[in-house]
Amino acid sequence: MTPQPSLAHAYARVRAQSRALADGLTPEDCQIQSMADASPVKWHLAHTTWFFETFVLAAGDPQYRPVDSAYRVLFNSYYVGIGERAPRAERGLMTRPTLDEVLRYREIVDVRMAALLASDRVTAAARDVITLGLHHEQQHQELIVTDLKHHFSRNPQHPVYRPARAASTSETVPLRWIGFDAAIHEIGHDGDGFAFDNETPRHRVFAEAFELGSRLVTNEEFAAFIADGGYRRPELWLSDGWDAVQAQDWRAPLYWLDPWLNDGLGDGWHYTLAGRQPRAANASVCHVSYYEAEAYARWAGARLATEAEWEIAAQTVSGSPHGDGSHLDDGHFAPQPAAAVAGLAQMFGDVWEWTQSAYLPYPGFAPAAGAVGEYNGKFMINQMILRGGSCATPQGHVRPSYRNFFPPATRWQFSGIRLARSRR
Repeated sequence: MTPQPSLAHAYARVRAQSRALADGLTPEDCQIQSMADASPVKWHLAHTTWFFETFVLAAGDPQYRPVDSAYRVLFNSYYVGIGERAPRAERGLMTRPTLDEVLRYREIVDVRMAALLASDRVTAAARDVITLGLHHEQQHQELIVTDLKHHFSRNPQHPVYRPARAASTSETVPLRWIGFDAAIHEIGHDGDGFAFDNETPRHRVFAEAFELGSRLVTNEEFAAFIADGGYRRPELWLSDGWDAVQAQDWRAPLYWLDPWLNDGLGDGWHYTLAGRQPRAANASVCHVSYYEAEAYARWAGARLATEAEWEIAAQTVSGSPHGDGSHLDDGHFAPQPAAAVAGLAQMFGDVWEWTQSAYLPYPGFAPAAGAVGEYNGKFMINQMILRGGSCATPQGHVRPSYRNFFPPATRWQFSGIRLARSRR
């Protein structure tokens, strides 16, 4: 077995990017946990390290001595097969180990991983797990940004994580409808490169003729929904969604600071990772739940796409899977206005796009054996599919077959809306 320099390079790059996301943050910033669904930055940095120590270093060496045996419990997330786990809602209570100790933990594991990757002991199975671990860490890079925004949003001082960057354009691209004929298509991962197990197996689906909006729904368009009483009209909402509106007093997307002014119209303000900022009318609306996306689509005389429709359309987008949307690497940390492109814009990046499809296994799906098999399959219940990636997603992490999933009331993710409609 020969050394794997390309894998070693990818490992170093991904790990460095995670560490860079904590630059400028204080230990207190990295400790807070604003809700059960959002973990502290410190925990993300430790958990991703725990993954490599547990599933690569320890799994491949019976004589392996862990950096700290307590970390096996503290930084396990949902891998029941590994053993005991600390309660998710109490991760912010873990003042020990300190941030410095967690960063030291990362350094030690990185040194051990570098030695392994430079050796001839990397089996094909280990390479697969390391590759999975890198994509898993990229998911947590997105969560670091997403969770930190929620943590900071609870502070009335509106803390700044990174300075605002100018938008690429002040113009609003007109919405067009892009049509697709009824046909049998193949969806799911095509076998070229990495994919998570829930993207397989590739299979055939029949889709009736449909159309997708050429770009994402904007803040200005969603403000019109608010002004028309969107949050006060039960006929627009699914029953469970209307219950959520009433119980949680939703009046606008999460982080909008003044939805009650001017009936939701105008530029307004919202909280961003650059602090309190004016809301760009032509930027993609963000931080809406599935329920809000579905209600808006109903109000607009349209619907949400199925995940099969979305993937069929995404397969036609030319160029790289980075697309024309904003990603984590761009440094905006906020969705941007659509670019004037031919065909579909913003299919990758800016915001995750809710679909009307529940998160279910594909025909013939089988999770991997062992604890790693708990990664996706066990969550195939009570969740909805999102597609396309967001401004918090690292470049190169998503692809047409990528399936993200969250409960329908979730709003703290960078999630937005693309309209669809059936074509007769």
